[in-house]
Amino acid sequence: MQIPKLIVHEYLQGLGVPGLAGLALVLLALVYGLAGLMPDWQSLQQLSQQTREAGEYLAKVEEGSIAAPVLPQRQLDDFRSKLPSQPQATVAIDKIYALAAQERITLARGEYSLGIDPKTHLARYQILLPVRGSYPQLRRFLHALLGQLPAVVVEDVEFQRKKIADADLTGRIRMTLYLSRS
Repeated sequence: MQIPKLIVHEYLQGLGVPGLAGLALVLLALVYGLAGLMPDWQSLQQLSQQTREAGEYLAKVEEGSIAAPVLPQRQLDDFRSKLPSQPQATVAIDKIYALAAQERITLARGEYSLGIDPKTHLARYQILLPVRGSYPQLRRFLHALLGQLPAVVVEDVEFQRKKIADADLTGRIRMTLYLSRS
């Protein structure tokens, strides 16, 4: 069913200028309202989709088909539980000396200082070890140290050769051994 243009034209003339202005305002308000509501409607659709997915995920967690997420505090507690305790510091230091002996590296008397890290509240031994050995020996020692004592952080390594012809390097290794305070 088509409305002839003449009827529409007569009807619009009958409304006059105020009627046309009102009709234009109604159309403008309708367009503005739809433009303002469309993003909110899309957001509502996304939220309902996320709610549905979260419900499905929760159902899978309750069934046991997937593992529950690990909370950050639990991760931190697990990390701290894997660190050696403060009384076990001598065992870790003995392990450092054993690794050096295994590589036939000479460790001179080191400097040790115990402190508490203000950010993490963990005990930390700061260790400064003078070392002497060949470059491959020192490199293997550092690799074994980091592999077998994950609580150790190597902070600074300084090596030097007295003469170019020397095979052995002298230097020092500064590291921190983190310990739990339990």
